[in-house]
Amino acid sequence: MYKDILVHIPTERPMRPVIDGSISLAAHLNAHVDAVAIGYAASSPAYLMEGGAAVAAVFEMERERAVERAEAALAVFKSEAAHAGISYACHPLGATPVDAAGSLGEMARLHDLSIVLQPDPAQTSFDNDVPGEILFQAGGPVLFLPYTFDGAFRAKRIGICWDGSRLAARAMRDAAPFLARAEEIVILTINEADAIPGEASSNHLARHLGRRGLSTRIVGLPAARADIQPTILSLAADENLDLLVMGGYGHSRLQERFLGGVTRAMLEAMTVPTLMSH
Repeated sequence: MYKDILVHIPTERPMRPVIDGSISLAAHLNAHVDAVAIGYAASSPAYLMEGGAAVAAVFEMERERAVERAEAALAVFKSEAAHAGISYACHPLGATPVDAAGSLGEMARLHDLSIVLQPDPAQTSFDNDVPGEILFQAGGPVLFLPYTFDGAFRAKRIGICWDGSRLAARAMRDAAPFLARAEEIVILTINEADAIPGEASSNHLARHLGRRGLSTRIVGLPAARADIQPTILSLAADENLDLLVMGGYGHSRLQERFLGGVTRAMLEAMTVPTLMSH
């Protein structure tokens, strides 16, 4: 069960989707939420200390302003969380993007679930990089909410994107609290005959979930590699899904490594909340 949730509140992008989504989910699950916002500082204290006390003082002023920006973002969350009556705590940070990503990754490892906003390629902001960093560093499930998301989060109809891989299996297990409460579960496969090993087939997954008392349907389609992501989103729309569950492929951008093709395309064109595990 998700009882301890971390949510990243953007300071340079719209925050309403993650505020509404995280608070509604916490209220439904009777869970605690740790909300973190980051005001970004331009340089690290280690670098600035080389310039002497005067430069260090400038950095401290910059960091304080960064914390103020984080506190302003969290004030919106705090008001909504208090009104909803959930358990919560707010954590404003002032840090460089690299330091902030490390801190958030460390925090995420101690939470049952992390909630982040879908990156927006049309905007230039470090808030776009943070969600991917949490995915790679958390060691657990990360719920991406589309920047078009509006209202309360629900997960009555869930699609499991299944390719038989370790990451898909990890995501499926990490989504167990959602799956146990779902009204319908659809196993989505693309090119199963060519791509999924027999022992990890969708039929075997359906039997496995059936032993948990979960009823599933299997929907499979063929698609060229470049069309896998739009095919998944098309299936999600056809099935009226509330949530997709899938493995998150790739490596940290801040460490000069990158998202896998389908994962990157999904984050760029996401239309439905998606739980990923890496």
